[in-house]
Amino acid sequence: MKKLLLASVAVSGLAFAAAPAHANGLEVDLGGHFKGYGVYSNPDEVSTSEIRAFDILHETEIHIGGETTLDNGLTVGVHFEIENDEDDADLGIEENYAYFSGNWGRLNAGIEDGAAYLLQVAAPSADSNLDGIRQYINPVNYSVINNSNLRALGQTTDLRFDYDMSTSGKHAKLTYLSPIMNGFQGGISYTPEVDGGTNDNNLNGLNGNSFDDTEDDLGEAYEIGLRYEGQFQNVGVIAGAGYAHAELEADADASNDDQDEWNIGVDLDVGAFGIGASYLDVDVSDKDSATGAGALDTETWVVGVDYTTGAFKLGASYYDQNAEEEVAGGLELDTQRYSGGVVYTYGPGMTFRGSLSYIDIEDNDATAGTDDVDATSVMLGTQINF
Repeated sequence: MKKLLLASVAVSGLAFAAAPAHANGLEVDLGGHFKGYGVYSNPDEVSTSEIRAFDILHETEIHIGGETTLDNGLTVGVHFEIENDEDDADLGIEENYAYFSGNWGRLNAGIEDGAAYLLQVAAPSADSNLDGIRQYINPVNYSVINNSNLRALGQTTDLRFDYDMSTSGKHAKLTYLSPIMNGFQGGISYTPEVDGGTNDNNLNGLNGNSFDDTEDDLGEAYEIGLRYEGQFQNVGVIAGAGYAHAELEADADASNDDQDEWNIGVDLDVGAFGIGASYLDVDVSDKDSATGAGALDTETWVVGVDYTTGAFKLGASYYDQNAEEEVAGGLELDTQRYSGGVVYTYGPGMTFRGSLSYIDIEDNDATAGTDDVDATSVMLGTQINF
């Protein structure tokens, strides 16, 4: 099968043992990626603002890692991901964690995505940087869009339309991933603090334990994931599901609640053809309160197809999201995105990518400043993994 497990944890026959464990240190590797695009986009914009029709967008990361296998068979490693896509800005640490693996599975400890994301199943895409599980290149500048309700979905300067399991996000956690048995792999994660943690990105271990019972902060988060990858006659099958729950620490005005999130997905490959679908439900609050601004529930589903011939892969996807805020008067945004594109592999870890997408956001709120939004975008670029 052409698709790889997101977890990438095909562990070998290793185990803890009472025998002495020693090694000559970690073998350090350097890697990462560059994703760069020339982008044409013509979104609706407010009358007092203008944006460029053409611009260059990019996303880059540097990965540093190392591992060693001790004499007792235990594999020990570390992994760091460094991100910097702003001029004259400090490097940002996106991930840093240690891991231990054996025939019993793998344990991650540190700042890394949780089990529900690592085992999540993606639908085929036009270009996974645009319409994959996690969007890395966004061609539409939502900060000038004439719709104030888009803020209900997040910061308009960093607004993504994707479907990743991100309840616990890039926060310090413990994750256990089982070995793959008969095509099945499971995982669980525990995150002590989702909001307001003292030892997350860009902070060190000298700040003490995080605060507790903080108003409107999400504290502990738990998540599970299950994935299957196998073959039935001439059909390759990848299927999976995940669930995450984050506890609300305190809520004096009864405006928020715990956060629940779950997903299910399937991807089928028949020869050169692939078809798949994924569904994500995020329930931020189940309260109907006039003071519950930001209490947002979203349902997202995506279906995609692809066809591979030689070095070319052609793909298309349809994305649909309904976002509803449970406040007095209501707020509901319906988003549809249609994408098509081609990916050409011109060398090991090197691809040219071209795509065309159309996104339409319909708003049921008739008040001023909440117009419907649409945008057409063309992206041409390359991804280089190293």
